[in-house]
Order: sequence, then C-alpha cells, then structure tokens
Amino acid sequence: MSRRALAASLLLLLPALAAGAGDADADADARFAATWHAEWTWRLAQFPQLATAVGEHQHDDRLGEAGEAAQQARRRHWESVRRALAAIDVDALSPAARIDFAIFRDQVESSAENIRLGGHRMPLNSDSAFWSDLAFLPRQHPVRDVADVERYIARLRAVPAYFDQHIELLREGLRRGQTVPRVTLEGREASIAAQAKVDDVEASPFYAPLRRLPASIGAEDAACLRTQAAAAIRESVAPAYAKLLAFMRDTYILGARTTLGASALPDGKAYYRRQIIDFVTEDLDPREIHATGLAEVARLRAAMEAIIREIEFDGDYAAFLHHLRTDPRYYAKSPDELLAQAAWIAKRADGALPRFFGRLPRRPYGVQAVPEAIAPYYTAGRYVPASEGSTEPGWYWVNTYGLPGRPLYTLPALTLHEAVPGHHLQIALAAESGEQPPFRRYAYISAYGEGWALYAEELGHEMGIYRTPHERFGQLTYAMWRANRLVVDTGVHALGWTREQAIAYMTENTALSEHEIRTEVDRYISWPGQALSYYLGMLRIKALRAEAERELGPRFDLRAFHDAVLETGSVPLPVLSDHVRGWIAARKAAD
Repeated sequence: MSRRALAASLLLLLPALAAGAGDADADADARFAATWHAEWTWRLAQFPQLATAVGEHQHDDRLGEAGEAAQQARRRHWESVRRALAAIDVDALSPAARIDFAIFRDQVESSAENIRLGGHRMPLNSDSAFWSDLAFLPRQHPVRDVADVERYIARLRAVPAYFDQHIELLREGLRRGQTVPRVTLEGREASIAAQAKVDDVEASPFYAPLRRLPASIGAEDAACLRTQAAAAIRESVAPAYAKLLAFMRDTYILGARTTLGASALPDGKAYYRRQIIDFVTEDLDPREIHATGLAEVARLRAAMEAIIREIEFDGDYAAFLHHLRTDPRYYAKSPDELLAQAAWIAKRADGALPRFFGRLPRRPYGVQAVPEAIAPYYTAGRYVPASEGSTEPGWYWVNTYGLPGRPLYTLPALTLHEAVPGHHLQIALAAESGEQPPFRRYAYISAYGEGWALYAEELGHEMGIYRTPHERFGQLTYAMWRANRLVVDTGVHALGWTREQAIAYMTENTALSEHEIRTEVDRYISWPGQALSYYLGMLRIKALRAEAERELGPRFDLRAFHDAVLETGSVPLPVLSDHVRGWIAARKAAD
C-alpha cells in the first residue's frame, strides 16, 4: 500500500477507533499508531509549508488557510484527537510507544490550547512573523522540473489571500484586545516595505528559485516560467505586501495594546502559564523561575568579575562592559570579516567533534549572512535546517547588519550554539533518525533544542574553542544573557516590569550592545515564555550529566552520554530525564 493510500485509510479509521476504545481486545500500540498517522496526514494538508519542509510535496501549490474559521476548525479537530488519545490505555503501550504518546499528546494539547487562548490572533513577534516566514519558501520549495516551478508560482499567486486571512486574524485580535504590544512593533513594517515595491523583479528573493532552474528544463520552458514568476511577483506578491504594509501602518500599530505583559491580555495569566508549559515542557511557577534567574545571574556575575581581575583591567564591571561595547578592536570592519571569523570558528569546532560525539550527521552546513530584508530586527544568529530531500545544506546565519553591535568576542559562543555542536548537530541527527515517527523527527521542542545549544556553548571550554580571556568572557556573557531572560521574561509577563526596567537590568548585567539589548527585550515582550527555555533546558542537561557522572563514576563516558541525550530527538524535559536515567541504569547493569 502506498503512503498516501495508507494515510487515507487511517483517516477513515480514526472515528471508529475512538468509538471502539472500550474493546478489551483493542491493541493499544496499533490504535495509537492509527491516531497519529491520521493526524499527521491531516496536519500536512493543513500546513503545506510544513509539508514542503519535511519532504512531502503533494501540497506544494498552496500556502494553507489561516483565517478565524480555519483556526477554529483546527481546534475542533485537535480536540477530537485529544478525546481519541484519552481513550487509549497508556499503560498498555510498549515502552517506545509511551515516549511517542507523551510527545504527540503534548503537541495536540498545545495546538488546541493556543487557539482556545487566542494565540493564533497574534501571528507575529519582534523576532518573526507570518510575512517574514515566507522568506524561507524560496529556499525550501523544490525546483526539479516544470511541475515543481508551476506549483511554486501558484504559491506566489496565493500570497494575497494568505495575507488577507492573517489580516482578518489581526483585526479580530484588535477587537478582542489580543495583540502584541505596540512598543515592539516600532520599525517592524520595514521588513514588509522591502517587498511592497519591486523595481527589479529579478532581484526579489521570491525570484531566486527561477535563477537556479535545472538544465533538464528546456530553454523555452524556462523562459516561460520566468515570465510567469515575474508577473506573479509584480501582480500578486508585491501588492499583497503593499496592502499589508498599509494595514500595519494605518490600523494595527495604532490599535495595538500599550500594555506589555502577557498577564494584561484577556485570560492573560492562563495564557502565560500555557506559554511556559509549551516552551519549557513543565508547569513551573513564574516566581520560582524568577528566583532561579536571580541566583544564576549572581553566580555568573562573580565568574565574569574574576576574568576582569585576571586580565588586570583598570576599572569595575560597568567600566569593562563600556570598554567592550565601545572599543572598535572587538568588532568586525566589514560583513565579510564577520562571516570569515564565524566560518573559521565553525571549522575548528568541526575538528573537535569526534572527541565528544560517537554519532555525527551526514548533512553538512554552510555560513551565510541573515537576509537583508529581515536583518535590522533579527537576532545575532540563527540556524536554518535543510528541508527533507533537498540538496541544500543546513545554514548558520550570521547577522552582518549593524556591525558595531556584533562583537567578535561572543562569536565563538554564537557559533557553537547555532552550528556545531549546537543546533546543526542536534537537528541534522534528528532528521536522519528515520525510525522515529515524523511528528517527532520534525518537531522542535524549545527547552530541549535551545537547552542543548546553550549546553553546547559551555562545552566549548572542554573542546578548546575559547582561546582568550575575552572569548571566555564572551561565553559567560552569553550565559548571562540567557540567565537574564529568566528574570526579564517573568518580570515583564508576571511581575509587572516596564520595558525600561528590563533594558536597565540587561544593560547592568550583560555585555550585549545597546542595539542587541533593545532587540532582545522587545523579543521577550512579544514572545512570552520562549526565552525561558534556553537556560532551564541547559540546567536540566547539566543536572543529568552530573547525575550520570556521580552514578557511573570512572565508567562515565562523555561521548556516550552525549549520544544518549541526542538519540531521542527533540523531547520534553521529563521524557529526556527518564531516558537518560534509563541509559544510566543500563550502563550500570552492563558492568
């Protein structure tokens, strides 16, 4: 049976399986498999861009529905899946299926709850937005033959309707008081304006796939496709961006809420608590997280001051931070210099990997600048994974905009985080774990992924990546940056902090530039809970390593521990803890 036929049959089976939940002879693993297969097939149809990214191309001619009616229909579907899952006897599942079940149930619950609490009406934050997410489409969409390109052009023609549906959501959010804070929207329309007027169609990022057509497409067909794509960009894409730009400038920004914290939203305390669960994978009290952050900031501050004393700097902590922010020797003089430094650090890290990992991915990665259209309000770096089945590598993006705000002494930590042994290593290995269900293989759980990447920054000391006191200070200031997030995120969203308080706190405690601090604070304000995942995830991985070292003593193998952490793919922290403890027990029993 083909994959598509199997999926269709499973979709038909789902209601019957749910109805027959009480049958004593029902096989729990089979019923769970049918449930997730059916939901995954439905999910790919609902989110065509996701389907493209994971190598399923039957929906490549669409962008998907985003309007309020479609969102509520999705919620009802996920609620039906939740009922089907509740009818499955978890204790009857095999050990492997229990892990799958826990992850899948969390995904379904999170998706349904986000819509119930109105999160879908805020499809943007200071880091990303539905319109900037389209920037990934030209990289992900395959262009193997004429049919592929025709489907891509159909997607370009679909942009106006796609944006109209999002505008509908934003209008409903304005009506209900469910918007991102106005202060974080300042200047955000610049990324829309960049695509709203096209003087040279062939310079548009959406034209990029037409510049790399394969030789198998004949010259006459290629010319025709390029003409069609150019017309779609002029007649559909650019006008859609122009309409969105006018709405954002004239309506949304003016009507967005003037409050900051998630707690100020309708049912805001529940919404923030849900964000914590989604990003941290555990239901934690915001005040306890805040206290953990304060303690970690104090610990890291002491370590940073020790380095200041080590290099015999003539001044206190604040003076040293000012020195780092203003001395030109710590900053690249050109984008190419910054990219070259990042690439050199990445290759040094590549060379150290075999000493610390038993399994390494086959897919390589490259180093690129963050696209100009989004760079002014983008973070310092980002990892962009390759879509399934593509010939692209993973990409380590480095932000070359505003070079006076991109210090070289933090570049080693950034590279370890975004490339290897951070995001590229973890995500590429997960993508190559073909035995895992796709809802796991292509999932990204922030506490795990970001926690691992932050752990990778600290691992750089053992790998020999940090060569100077300033680079060691850079790693500490990146750790301090993430520890500050525990304080600032909970301060803003649970304790009533102002934007000025948040900026002042990070200015006092981190060595980030003023530009980076303002960009990051706005990111935390508009994206509640996400910033908590980094440090809390890293603390859990470090605690599990300490537990393994204590339990195994001289039998502890760091390479094997890292492989054990990475072999699960992206999982919730409780699942990771259980897995590593099972690994420890197995190692003890084997000896």
